[in-house]
Amino acid sequence: MALHFDTEEYANRLQRLTSRMREEKLDAMLLFAQESMYWLTGYDTFGYCFFQTLVVKASGDMVLLTRSADLRQARHTSNIEKIEVWVDRVNADPTMDLKNLLSDLDLLGCRIGVEYDTHGLTGRNTRLLDNQLQSFGDLVDASTIVSRLRLIKSPAEIVYVERAAALSDDALDAALPLIVPGGDEAAILAALQNAVLAGGGDYAANEFVIGSGADALLCRSKSGRRRLDAEDQLSLQWAGVSSRYHAPMMRTAVIGEPSNRHRELYSACRETMQAMEMVLRPGNTFGTVFETFARILDERGLARHRLNTCGYSVGARFAPSWMDPQMFVVGNPQEIEPNMSLFVHTIISDSESGTAMTLGQTYLTTTDTPKALSRYGLDFLEI
Repeated sequence: MALHFDTEEYANRLQRLTSRMREEKLDAMLLFAQESMYWLTGYDTFGYCFFQTLVVKASGDMVLLTRSADLRQARHTSNIEKIEVWVDRVNADPTMDLKNLLSDLDLLGCRIGVEYDTHGLTGRNTRLLDNQLQSFGDLVDASTIVSRLRLIKSPAEIVYVERAAALSDDALDAALPLIVPGGDEAAILAALQNAVLAGGGDYAANEFVIGSGADALLCRSKSGRRRLDAEDQLSLQWAGVSSRYHAPMMRTAVIGEPSNRHRELYSACRETMQAMEMVLRPGNTFGTVFETFARILDERGLARHRLNTCGYSVGARFAPSWMDPQMFVVGNPQEIEPNMSLFVHTIISDSESGTAMTLGQTYLTTTDTPKALSRYGLDFLEI
């Protein structure tokens, strides 16, 4: 089997999950998030674009219900012993197969947790699921149980997080020589991606973001590439990925002479990042980090140019996003604990002057000062 962790690691994760299930009085869980299945069993696939679920009983027994195309995938990449296949056919309703499976597992009338909040369960399949099981048992939204367990990284996971961060740095190493007047966005993007793959990494869970000129103010990728002008700005967001573990980075490079506004916004970004580092430690919450971010930028008169978040937890993720659910937003009570891998960013998009500035990197929390995982620091990229 192509497993990335040893037997003891997976056994400990299952024990943590079943213990939490007992606390929530759940007899079973239906895992639909691919991240949950990967974390718990090693199962690695993009087959979650179709209906599939991993049934986990409080006893620790597990059964995967999937399609024939993923049967061998599950056998090869996971420690799941029991696999059931639902048959593709016109007007197929795999939730009926699931209901029969749950009946065979003696779960009729039981309290069953469901991971509703995931891309692995479409709206249509949710309606089929609820209609099929509404009289079968007591369905409970258990979307956050596994994602919260995944927040704390084990020593074995941290190895992959740190390797991912090294690949992020390698990617920037490869891209920097190409960020010059006349430089091609396509070549820069290819250099970023090639460095990660050539270094033994994986595709990221979402597209790398690249934008120059007016596009530097965007937070998402889009189709179409251009060449850099003699005076330009280039915003990049990318991630090194190792065994699905992500370590994102974000930078805005200025080509030519930076404007006064560029320097002003960079100063604000750096001050904000350094202030967030000071509260990125146990005793504070995700909400505390956001409040620090918002206070500094708002005091500088940048409230209308900032976002309503300044980062999120990262780990092993699948498309369409490398963002874990826990985000730095106002009022988030999630406590910061040691051994969390957290992407912290400051994004300023001044549409009035057409000026962009970003800073972002991944940190590993400790019992005190967080560890920045990039060797680049927070220096200004002036080309």
